[in-house]
Amino acid sequence: MQRAATAVWNGTLKDGKGTISTASGVLSSAPYSFSTRFENGQGTNPEELIAAAHAGCFTMALSAQLSTMNFTPESIRTKAAVSLEKLDAGWTISKVHLDVAARVPGISASAFESAAASAKANCPVSRLLKAEITMTASLEQGA
Repeated sequence: MQRAATAVWNGTLKDGKGTISTASGVLSSAPYSFSTRFENGQGTNPEELIAAAHAGCFTMALSAQLSTMNFTPESIRTKAAVSLEKLDAGWTISKVHLDVAARVPGISASAFESAAASAKANCPVSRLLKAEITMTASLEQGA
């Protein structure tokens, strides 16, 4: 299995502009620039896309882990926050924090924490990143 995306950039780092597209077409010439990456400009950036990929990957991994434990989640919501810092070696993605909330009928808090920790350690995007990956996992009670 292989997935692909393309980036096109025109101009200098500070004044240039680019677009990011995915082979699936979900992103099609999505704009990005210096201001969307290092300031608060309108558009996307690589770190936001890594956060989206990590949130999606982890959420699926947690669902799979819960299934192996014979639990079916009603819902899992994950926010991934990627930190980009200027270090001595240069700009570095230094941290990712996963904030997950789930509704899983019948599971204990300790079993949920164990499943979440396993998913965090084993989802493919977690294994790809060399950054510190932290997480807050909360189990919500049903209505």
